[in-house]
This record gives sequence, structure tokens and C-alpha cells, in this order.
Amino acid sequence: MEKLQLDGNSLRIEELYQTVKSYNKIQIDFTKSAIKSIKSSRHTVDEWIKNGDVIYGITTGFGEFSNIKISLTDIEKLQENLILSHSSGVGDPLPLDVTRAMIILRLNALAKGYSGIRYETLEFIKNFFNSGITPIIPSKGSVGSSGDLIPLSHMTLSFLGKGKVLYQDVLMDASLALKKLNLKPLKLKAKEGLALINGTQMMTAYAALIVHEAIRLCKIADISAAMTFEALKGTDTAFDARIHKLRPHKGQIECAENLRKLISGSEIRESHRFNDPRVQDAYSLRCIPQVHGATRDAVHYAYDIIQTEINSVTDNPIIFAKEKVHLEGGNFHGQPIALALDFLAIALSELSNIAERRIERMLNGSLSGLPRFLTTRGGLNSGLMIAQYTAAALVSENKVLTHPASVDSIPTSANQEDHNSMGSISAQKCWQILKNVQTVIAIELLTAAQALDFSCLDIKTKKVMKPGKGTNAAYKFLRKHFHHIYDDRILYEDIEKALNLVVDGSVLKATENAIGKLK
Repeated sequence: MEKLQLDGNSLRIEELYQTVKSYNKIQIDFTKSAIKSIKSSRHTVDEWIKNGDVIYGITTGFGEFSNIKISLTDIEKLQENLILSHSSGVGDPLPLDVTRAMIILRLNALAKGYSGIRYETLEFIKNFFNSGITPIIPSKGSVGSSGDLIPLSHMTLSFLGKGKVLYQDVLMDASLALKKLNLKPLKLKAKEGLALINGTQMMTAYAALIVHEAIRLCKIADISAAMTFEALKGTDTAFDARIHKLRPHKGQIECAENLRKLISGSEIRESHRFNDPRVQDAYSLRCIPQVHGATRDAVHYAYDIIQTEINSVTDNPIIFAKEKVHLEGGNFHGQPIALALDFLAIALSELSNIAERRIERMLNGSLSGLPRFLTTRGGLNSGLMIAQYTAAALVSENKVLTHPASVDSIPTSANQEDHNSMGSISAQKCWQILKNVQTVIAIELLTAAQALDFSCLDIKTKKVMKPGKGTNAAYKFLRKHFHHIYDDRILYEDIEKALNLVVDGSVLKATENAIGKLK
């Protein structure tokens, strides 16, 4: 079985995504160097405890109680109480993929060897994950500073044999799942409870999964836009490379190149190149590279932030074993991820914003020159009229969700924690926006396929014209999964089919198989 080796330094977003999506097919393990660092860090903690040193979270209480020293006889009870008291989440459970990514990310952070946790504890969690158990974690409660304390506590709770888990697709008590696997519940030693929950892994799990899908979605949005462009018989002058070299934003240049590649060889484009009275198109067509490109740049900015975070120490206190030093700091603060996710949310929402306008142009007979709502029997049939309503509803929802959570802060722990990132809220809003945008792009693909059924026919000559090589590949692939809408039918089913092709990336794969990789 394939393994993902964790060392705390080299995990890639792509590897994390693949492991989560191939759950139970890829096992996680630790490198030899990571095991050495973990054991060295723990040895240092044991020495301090033996010497009677006063260390935050190890021999003291937490937060406002940091001035209270804990006796050696209560050190282990302190760690268990931490998990029990902090397991106060509410709301629907986190998506299973997010929970699984959380576990991997926390193990990866601890594998760096700066947290003072025992290797035996990490070995237990590794076996827990590899056995196919997924904790059920309430989605609400984190304020994104001191890490995602509440969701990580619920994660740790399951290691202790408490709370609920999903095992073999059955919801059960964690104690029962452990019993089925002959695993004894974990007993926390000094520092271990704190080490397991002091981190940004919930918001970062969301962020890593979102940004991976966002990169792919940017390419699919270029495909849907190119199909719309062809269906509306747009002018490709606006995609000329010379224009974009004069404003050399990387994303803009890449998007224009993708569009040229997708429509290359288009008979539809050539049919009106020299006899079209329009000098230029509406912004939703003409400015695709500028809008899609700006989103691409924002996505890649967020990617870089998140890639750094998944290999970072977000613990407190941090143990420097070589120097025999512990430092109290604030690496658990979620501000970098909160800001990146708020920016990513805004950027992704713009893909749906402009796509909805293109959908409207295809359905509006006075703008498109196509049958109204893309049906030849209007009145009796509504065609794709209401698909645009759905897109509009999702775009409107996104406009509310893009309000940044990171600008808010409510103090906690008697004002000891007086500035919080609210990154967990940024993460969950961005997740919903991603899902909404994927659906709007799916609706554009559905609409563009219907529109191309009309635009591929030259009305004067009755000749069937082919779209560009890339757009034609996407068009033909879509038509294998849903056929032309002659009479009204349940559009929900068509939208779901199109959405599945967006989410699983198959429409992108089919297009790239025909023309090569898109930027």
C-alpha cells in the first residue's frame, strides 16, 4: 500500500489532497529523521519535569490560569481535563475530508519535533487514522487563536475513546471502534493534550482542500467561458497576446493563452471574423482574462500562504531540544490563514459573478441572437430560464459570504486572549463559496452546451460549424452525459450531472486530452 511519509517539512498540498481523497488507500507514517526529532523533544520535556521546572501548560494551568502551578501528581489529569473542558463545539459535523486532513496536518506539525509529545502517542494516532476511523467533530466553536482549540479537542477526544466516530461507514462510540481494532484508548502524558490542540489545523485543512480545488476550477472556468464565447460568437481580439503583455499580470496572461488555445481552429469564430458589425464584446466576454486572471493570482497567493502553514509549528510553548529552551509565543494565531481565506473567498466569488452574467447573455434572446432561453418552443417550454435564477441566487449568497471574518475579533479567556483571528469562520465561508462557484460554472457549462447546439449551425448556409479544438472536446464530452433539452425536464438532474463533472475534474481532463495541459 502506498505511504505518505511525514517529516514536518516537506508535505505538499497535492499530497494531502490525494491522501484524503484516497482514504484507506494511502497510509501515513513518519520518517526516521522525524522520529529522532520527536524523541529528542520529548526527552527534553521529561528532564524539565524531573527537575521541577515551571513551564506553561506542562506544570501550570492554561490561559488566565497560567499563574497556577500544577503538582506533579496532577500533571496527567491536567492534560485530560484540558481536552474534556475544551470539547465544547456545536453545530453540524465537519466534512469528513476536512477532519481527515486535520489529523494528517496535526501529525505533520508534531513530526517536526518542537512540541514535546511522545512518539508512542503519535504512533497511536497514526494507527488510528490508518485503521479508517474518522472522528465526528462539531463545526462551530473555534475563534482561530490559541489555534483551533475546540475542533482539535474533539479530534483528540476520540483518541481517548470518547465521543463519536465513523468506522466502516457506521456511526458509533469511539470506545467501540477502538475495541473492534484492539486499540486501548490513549492516555495523555505531560504537555500532550496541549500539543494536540494548539494549532491551526482545522482552518488549514479547509484551506488546503479549497485551494487545491480552486486551482482546477480556474481552468474549468476558462473552459466554460470559452464555450460561452463561441456560443455568443464573440470576437477574440481581446485575447490577443500583445494586449496582455502590456499589462503583464501572470494570471491574466495565462487565462488569455488558455482561451486562445481552447478556441483555436474554431469554424464558428471564422464565420463572422470579417462581417461582424460589433467592434467589441460586453465586459463578461471581453474582460475574461482580466477577471479570471486576477482570481488566478489570488488563488496562487493563497496557495503559497497555505503551503507554508502546513509545514509550520503552530504550538505553544515551543520546545528547542538542542538548546534545552522552551519559548512561549503566538504561532497558533490564525491570522495568516484567515486573511488568505477571506481573500480567496472574494476571488472565487468573482468567477461566479462574471459567469452568471455570461449565462444571462446566452439566455437573453435580445443579447444573444439565439432562441429565447435556448428553447425553440418558448411559452410551452421555459427552457433554461430558471437555471439563471439558481445561478443568481448562489452569486447573491456569495456576496454575503465574502464579508471578511478576519476583520472581527472578540476577546476570550478573561481578555488574556484579546485578539482572535476568526479564521475558522473564514474557512467555512470560503468552503461554501467554493461549492457555490462550482455549481455556477456547472450551470454555465450546461447552458453553453445548449447554446452551442444552435450556434454550430450557420443559418445562411445550413452548414454545421465546429467550435475550437478545446471547446469542441468539452462540448462533446458534456453531450455524452446529458443531451439537448428539446422539451422541459427536471433541470436539477442536469445541473447535478454537470456539477459532478466539474468537481471530479473529468471535464478538464477530457479537454486537456484533446489540446494538452492548460495553464
